[in-house]
Amino acid sequence: MSQSSRSTAVSRAPHQKALSLAVLSALGAACLIATPLMAGAAESGADKDAVRLDSVNVTAETARVERTGSLGVLGSSDVMDTPFSTTNYSSRMLEDQQARTLADVVVNEASVRVMTSTGSFSEDFQIRGFNVTSGDVGLNGLYGLTSSNRMPAALMERVEVLKGPGTLMYGISPNGSIGGNINIVTKRAGDEPLTRLTTTYESKSVFGAHLDTSRRFGADQQWGVRFNGVFKDGQTSLDDGHQKFGLGALGIDYRSLNLRWSLDAYSQRENVDNFRAQTGFSPNNTTIPKPPSGHTAIYDGANLMSRDRTIATRLEFDANDNVMLYAAGGYRYGNSEQDFPSARTTNAVDDVGNLRIINSWYDAESRNRTGEIGARLNFETFGISHLATVSGSLLKSEAGSFYLSAPLSETIDSNIYNPIKLIPMVGVRLSPTKNSETELSSLSLTDTLSFANDRVLVTGGLRRQQVKAENFDAAGVVTSSYDESAVSPLLGVVVRPLQDVAVYANFTSGLSRGGTAPQTAANAGEVFEPYKSKQYEAGVKLDRHGLISTFSVFQIDRPNALTDPVTNMYSFDGKQRNRGLELSTAGEVLPGLNVMASATFYDAKLANTAGGVNQGNDANGVPKRAFNLGADWELPWVPGLSVNARGIHTAATPYNAENTLTLPSWTRVDVGGRYTTAIGGTPVVLRASVENVFNKSYWLSSSALLTVGTVAAPRTVLLSAQFDF
Repeated sequence: MSQSSRSTAVSRAPHQKALSLAVLSALGAACLIATPLMAGAAESGADKDAVRLDSVNVTAETARVERTGSLGVLGSSDVMDTPFSTTNYSSRMLEDQQARTLADVVVNEASVRVMTSTGSFSEDFQIRGFNVTSGDVGLNGLYGLTSSNRMPAALMERVEVLKGPGTLMYGISPNGSIGGNINIVTKRAGDEPLTRLTTTYESKSVFGAHLDTSRRFGADQQWGVRFNGVFKDGQTSLDDGHQKFGLGALGIDYRSLNLRWSLDAYSQRENVDNFRAQTGFSPNNTTIPKPPSGHTAIYDGANLMSRDRTIATRLEFDANDNVMLYAAGGYRYGNSEQDFPSARTTNAVDDVGNLRIINSWYDAESRNRTGEIGARLNFETFGISHLATVSGSLLKSEAGSFYLSAPLSETIDSNIYNPIKLIPMVGVRLSPTKNSETELSSLSLTDTLSFANDRVLVTGGLRRQQVKAENFDAAGVVTSSYDESAVSPLLGVVVRPLQDVAVYANFTSGLSRGGTAPQTAANAGEVFEPYKSKQYEAGVKLDRHGLISTFSVFQIDRPNALTDPVTNMYSFDGKQRNRGLELSTAGEVLPGLNVMASATFYDAKLANTAGGVNQGNDANGVPKRAFNLGADWELPWVPGLSVNARGIHTAATPYNAENTLTLPSWTRVDVGGRYTTAIGGTPVVLRASVENVFNKSYWLSSSALLTVGTVAAPRTVLLSAQFDF
């Protein structure tokens, strides 16, 4: 893709100027220049303690996994009082692991797998064996505000992961994900002024800089401003690969005794030459071919341009000691252009790596408007404490696309080990046309009852959900529509027989937006009706000796979606039932030694399939086992020096519903270290990490729905120097 064609595409975006990187940078700089003039005002400690935001709070914890996190309409809660399995990653972990994007954060636990490799065109995830797309990630509790490609870690204060369907707590996800919920909490200005510059290096030769600066001002430090700006540019680890990335993120907040308000705006822009593309395998294969080197661009010449602009706000007001009212809303516009080479069905990769490729353009744009209002009430009845909530939410989204394939005469014969450069696309690149409108609305009511001095907690709730959708052809004519509603229940119980032991169980059911046939399917763009999912879960949590450990069992049922490898038709066929056992522990086992270990064992099966075909087979895309083990050790005999290591293992994974092909198991080992010191009185942290130390080449199961694979990234060196001025 030429630079001129990219510029033309960008100019087509009608909202580009609203939240451009330049505007955000100028606004952030202006605010931070002004704030030191007012920073000498006295600080009210009582006010500070009284006004912590419920869902966007700032903590002074240095733990890598935090005890407290938000659960949508249920508010914030300690993990020991939560009837779900949750993990809350702190900013400390993001910094020490040199996280670049959300994928670098959530990979730390066995129940979560990243389904696309570093340098792919997007980041998709798998939680408890089910897909969670990048567009289904929440931002400060709201859906529809995150990038459909990838989210940068630079704007994150905390990442919260809920395992299992979270429809009642968060509402319907835009793309129908049910495996779990990932919520990003954005950065806020702390009580101490911050001016932090971090320089970065990523192999092959991507150099970058990250400015993170914040101030609080006002008579009682009630106003806060935080700005994050990132720029990276250079050669990626892919052959002939290049990345250019820019981010501007601004967070403003106000806090007083009974009022909290926040505003977030971010804009990001990324150009990538040669990204790690997905590829399919021929249904005639007898085996999955050995993956090529992680440096090899299978589709040589595939380029990507993506843009995202978001603005969001939240207001919380304490009407009295027992009633808190809140409202939140946001808007996002995103667009992307990419070369979209494909090798599917009989042209897909064969046993020896041969394939036939045809190039195409696939451009997309989306607009989301979202909002939520609600109230949270504390009261007692007959000695029983209640935390009740009532809320309403609405998400409206529009999606459009433009697709143009090269003529069949330009199909080329290639090989994944020695790829042939793609024939560049020619033709008229039109603006994307709208192909769908969706409206997701809901009303929820919950109540958490506390008995026996808070040793027994019972949470019950209902959410009425409605899904409206219309699909359009290229001429703007409605081709299909639906309007469905359902009531989703929640029941969760926590029993604390001992102060450091919690036994919990939950049942949840949710309505999800129906799947959409991918662009590579024969029925591309077809949107299916909403479907229901159910989860049963039970477990035990222990809080002992600085470690929080969880043992849980679960079962999730949902209709099964797949793309037939012969007809290339995307459809729903029967039911997929994922059963599993999860074990995890995290915390400080010895002074300075933090560990995070987890294991997940799956029994994922297909049931009630059409005509009994594939009945009882293992669900494609779900491994039998997954393990994680990580440790960070602050060496006691060398002050300021720390070392860390992490191992990630995923068992062999069924590639197709017929279970005739299997993606081999893989293991990745990462190591790193950091040194905290001072240079000329300036605090400095030097960090170094090596991901995939042994440079293993392996296939990632990129999607259980599309049955494709992505080659993992090769050995990657990350270096950074952080200066606090």
